[in-house]
Amino acid sequence: MSGLSWLVERPIAHRGLHDLNQRKWENTLSAFAAAADKGYSIECDVHLAADGVPMVFHDRDLERLTGQKGKVFDKTATELGAMTVGGTGDRIPTLAESLAEIAGRVPVVIELKGVEGKDDRLVAAVAADLAGYRGHAAIMSFDHWLVRRFATDAPGITAGLTASGNETAELEAHFSMLAHSPDFVSWGVADLPSPFVAFVRGRLGLPVITWTVLEPADIQRTFAHADQMTFEGFEPPLAR
Repeated sequence: MSGLSWLVERPIAHRGLHDLNQRKWENTLSAFAAAADKGYSIECDVHLAADGVPMVFHDRDLERLTGQKGKVFDKTATELGAMTVGGTGDRIPTLAESLAEIAGRVPVVIELKGVEGKDDRLVAAVAADLAGYRGHAAIMSFDHWLVRRFATDAPGITAGLTASGNETAELEAHFSMLAHSPDFVSWGVADLPSPFVAFVRGRLGLPVITWTVLEPADIQRTFAHADQMTFEGFEPPLAR
């Protein structure tokens, strides 16, 4: 844990410090600047554009956030970068632009959201953007096929498993991914307590962050069973 103390030392703003998409929208440079200015770590989501550029965007479909039809993986970085988010002045940023905005001021945790068959280059492309980045950064994913590529395509980068669920089949799948030696786990707060989380913290000594903390009960559940929270919709104190 000591080598990853930076990962859990401060709350993590889910998709940046936005205002639930009223005026400052998720996964935008404005949300990242606001989080860094307040001293919060930042979580963001990345898809791959048609021309292989990592873009910071949560959904596979464009419509909810841009009002336009289509899929992220069918558009080039230039096309995506021309689209405004939520009718604001913010446009869809590349990961490189986002990292330049954060500039190492606070840690960043990047969730890779791949489309199997479309995004085979995603891990390597994100690793290339992180090469030489002067700041704490980690990658993580729900997608097991991406996690399996972390060691080969992103060696040396702090990498985690994003997961939830305590059904027997789900737990078996989670435990199987420990063969790929994740550095940390990002766990759904609604599924705490969890035997998987208890094992990786107690037996393996891995840090666990939770998602997505929205209310006081989620905060209490996080710090009873995990190490730090990924929050949204409020501004927690930097220190417990």
